[in-house]
Amino acid sequence: MFRGVFDTTIDAKGRTSLPAKFREVLAESFGDERFFLTNSNPVRLADGVSCSGLAIYPYHEWLALEEKLAIGTGLGLSSAELAAVKRRIVAPAVECSADKLGRILIPPHLRKNAAMEREIVFAGMLNKAEIWCLAEWEKVRRQDDQNFPVDSPALAELGL
Repeated sequence: MFRGVFDTTIDAKGRTSLPAKFREVLAESFGDERFFLTNSNPVRLADGVSCSGLAIYPYHEWLALEEKLAIGTGLGLSSAELAAVKRRIVAPAVECSADKLGRILIPPHLRKNAAMEREIVFAGMLNKAEIWCLAEWEKVRRQDDQNFPVDSPALAELGL
């Protein structure tokens, strides 16, 4: 599972290094170093503005997600919402793998949507990872502090 937060940079051509820990997770936990890179779910901030990052889905996790979206029933989404998810998440997705030095190329259409210029953050999210530009990451973290379920029975049940 993906864990940890890793600060790094992206160059003008969209190249960055996938954290070594994430490369290990792809190979050891998911059995395949290939992954899909796409837009993440937008995070709505308290002021109504949305922040967007990118998501890394291990190859087989992505295929399972595509299968669920292709069927579309039982998801609790209207046909318009399902189409929006497909356009925002599936359409821009690209299959990737790191080179021998651990570098990946983030395509221009994904960099633009996620406002990535120089400083970026990789964040482990268990069965997927996220990539954020540093400024958006800081906004999302502040929102997370507001959304955190303090004194929640669900957290107590998890042992947190």
